[in-house]
Amino acid sequence: MPHVTPNSVLVIPASAQARADVRAALAEARLEMVSGLGAERFELALVDVTTPAGKAAFTELFSTPMAHKMSVVAIVESLETSTDMVRVAEVVTDAAVGHELKARLLRAKARAAMNRELQERQHDQEVLLDLTARYAETTDVEALLHAVTRRLAEEMEIDRAALVVIDELQDAGFIVAASDDAALKELRIELRRYPEIREVARTGKPVIVEDAPSHPLLTSVKESVAARGIQNLAALPLAIGGKVLGVLLLRRSSGRGAFRPREIDFLATVAHATAIALRNARLMDSLRGQSARDKTARIAAEEQAKALRRFEAYFEDLSDGVAILDRRAQVISVNRAACELMEVNADEVTGRHINVLTNSADDDVLLDLVRAASRGEVRRLVDVQATTSGGKRLTLSVSIAPLNEGDAVAIMTMRDVTRPRQMADELRHTKDFLERLIDSSVDAIIAADMKGRIILFNKAAEAICGWTADEAKALVNVRQLYPEGQARLVMDTLRSNENGGAGRLLSARQDIINRSGERIPVSMTATILYEGAKELATVGIFTDLRDRLRLERRLSDTESRLIESQKTAVLVALAGTTAHELNQPLTSVMGYAELLKRKMREDDPSWRAIDIIHREAERMAEIVRKIGKITRYETKAYIGDQQIVDLDKATAHED
Repeated sequence: MPHVTPNSVLVIPASAQARADVRAALAEARLEMVSGLGAERFELALVDVTTPAGKAAFTELFSTPMAHKMSVVAIVESLETSTDMVRVAEVVTDAAVGHELKARLLRAKARAAMNRELQERQHDQEVLLDLTARYAETTDVEALLHAVTRRLAEEMEIDRAALVVIDELQDAGFIVAASDDAALKELRIELRRYPEIREVARTGKPVIVEDAPSHPLLTSVKESVAARGIQNLAALPLAIGGKVLGVLLLRRSSGRGAFRPREIDFLATVAHATAIALRNARLMDSLRGQSARDKTARIAAEEQAKALRRFEAYFEDLSDGVAILDRRAQVISVNRAACELMEVNADEVTGRHINVLTNSADDDVLLDLVRAASRGEVRRLVDVQATTSGGKRLTLSVSIAPLNEGDAVAIMTMRDVTRPRQMADELRHTKDFLERLIDSSVDAIIAADMKGRIILFNKAAEAICGWTADEAKALVNVRQLYPEGQARLVMDTLRSNENGGAGRLLSARQDIINRSGERIPVSMTATILYEGAKELATVGIFTDLRDRLRLERRLSDTESRLIESQKTAVLVALAGTTAHELNQPLTSVMGYAELLKRKMREDDPSWRAIDIIHREAERMAEIVRKIGKITRYETKAYIGDQQIVDLDKATAHED
């Protein structure tokens, strides 16, 4: 339909456009004033017939065809003169323009909008009747579908209208007609690139998109949508009995903006009529060609049966289960191994969905495999969880490949890998346990292959050596952990029959070199891992001795101090005892010597000897006194290498 300007009003004559009260009323009613009876279509007109020029303009307006579809407001001199305005929607006197014209204009505008809606709906009905009649009469459905899309593009002022038929797997579609290309037929498209079509196919409901580049449904293709300048989308289902056969897709980049509810209702009706036409065209084709197709089908069935019998004879004796599937994932043929594996009879599953055979919780996985095979892809060794008819749970390793033999599109093999997968899980759990055990060891554990490449480096090894496990495996050769030449000596010792036998090193004191070049004293045990007689790897367990050596040094120092303390205690006890025992005889000697000296004169020949005895006894008493004061063990050189107690130093702290 021709486009209208609903917010514009044609104001005539020119003198009316200059009136301040008219301009004020138009502004309050939010109407844009235009002039001149051009080609553009207007719904609303304001005519001032209070002047001769206005009366002439009024007559000229109603001489044009568009006047009969316009809502006209007239300004008259008085109500008496309005009797001649039978074709006018609203009349306002010249004196009442200031307070009545706005309301009159708004009522006329509402009446015009109602008339426009009625005209548009009438036009839609005419288009629908025309399309329906053409659908019923035509025998060239392809040409008709293109004509329909072209007319929709013209009627809706859109860039492109297309009809897309969806395949049964709903992963692809075929454009059967497009408004902008009459030659476009059966063009295959991937639905992953058309989220709006995929959504309609999934829900069976229309999808209307405004501001397409920013709409969340189109996030995955927003760059493509923006590049093509698409602003608005409408996708409506071509559905019969709840089944979506295809989609009517319309795109608009400019012009009339978003799709209005009336337009969507119109498009939904067109889509339904098109769906019926597509179904009827298919039915007519099937009726016309039934005999030929029956004959072709019988021939194809016979050929397929021969081909399948050839396959069945070959597959029957295979140990792996084999099933031949059609594009709907239904079983065409199944071998004995598959029946025995899943505890079914061939008759129970032939012609039924593959999930009847596998009872799989991974139904989507199987369907993906069938789709891949229908596209010519090969998928190998995919694990699928299945349940036999007897309730046994299995893990099947499934492979699938395309097979283009009549209806057969895929050949699927299945092998029971339940036990190997369980063993793999157990081995993985055991491996994880051993790795945690090795990492939790307080001793460093380092394993290397026979070229010195490190293959195991636990947390304790990281702490002692200063490298992370990843760094050690990538950058360090095990020989770097030993002082120069020691790695070779360790290997020679391991290969000898000493220290625990060939391939074993029970315990050895060794130094290793850490990342900063520091020597770390360790206690080392090691072994060689063999495969038969072949050496595969070496494993060393290293106990950091730094703390132990520090403790041993402290114990040695303590023991030395204890020995010294014991010596001092013995010396002090001996000195006390000696002093006590010697004091009594010395006192007697000194007493008697003193008495003898007093009884003798100094000129007596014996006096000098007695005096010497007295003085030496006193000196001995002084020595005994020092011995009694000994509190520590101090020695001094005597004769040769001999040492004797240094009484002065041993008693000096008492002075």
